[in-house]
Amino acid sequence: MDLGWTDIQIRRLKELNAATDELQTDFRGEHGRNRAFQVLEKQLVRKERERLNTFLDNQLRPRLCTLESHLITALNREGFTQVTTPTIISQNDLSRMSIDKKHPFNDQIYWIDSRRCLRPMLAPSLYRLMKDLARIRTRRAVRIFEIGSCFRKETSGARHASEFTMLNLVEMRMPMEDRKARIEALAGVIMKAAGINAYCLMGESSEVYDETIDIVCGSKKLEVASCAMGPHPLDDAWEIVDTWVGLGFGLERLLMTREGNRSIGKWCRSTSYVDGIRLNL
Repeated sequence: MDLGWTDIQIRRLKELNAATDELQTDFRGEHGRNRAFQVLEKQLVRKERERLNTFLDNQLRPRLCTLESHLITALNREGFTQVTTPTIISQNDLSRMSIDKKHPFNDQIYWIDSRRCLRPMLAPSLYRLMKDLARIRTRRAVRIFEIGSCFRKETSGARHASEFTMLNLVEMRMPMEDRKARIEALAGVIMKAAGINAYCLMGESSEVYDETIDIVCGSKKLEVASCAMGPHPLDDAWEIVDTWVGLGFGLERLLMTREGNRSIGKWCRSTSYVDGIRLNL
């Protein structure tokens, strides 16, 4: 009977960025399989050492950071202003997002104490800014974005991480009939800056926004972004009265898609990986 790699061997080969065809090899017996694994592992370790040396000597910046730079440049060209808001937010701000103690999303939050938590999303603070900027700028357009870490007690899996990097952008004050087209246009700006050409937009349900437009990639429909538009039922709690569109992207998922990887862990903030390179070499 032909044998494939063991689960432990597959895990190790994935860590070392083995190609898909290298993961699907069959063998006549255990001895041949284990010998082949030793040879392949040695080859992959050599390649990863070379990649690491190139990164340390020449590349100098992780792809997560260069992706941030490309996105910032692209959004600045579109007239969006970058903002920075606190990583710690209040329980009251979550309540305004309809996330109370009975909400399913509440179990995913990292609470610091009974009143404060690590932000699970950027939206609450951006809502605060939207309110004040709309008041100050009266009828002028408001275009802002933020890139920063968010924290959730996610289920374990190749697509989820407890700490991840979000890009959220918001544009206010466009005609109602132009909102969806504006989402499509802004999605194109971000995906082009990220170096991703193949994607589609599809409707989806959301625990917070009820209905969203998601940006998905690949045959497995990996969600890389979620988009919403207002007026929205959540607006009343923030005293927002203008039309708006908002898009939220996961940067690590953008990297997963662009680089053709199967696991988000390679691209998250880590002491085990550096720019997608496993340090257990």
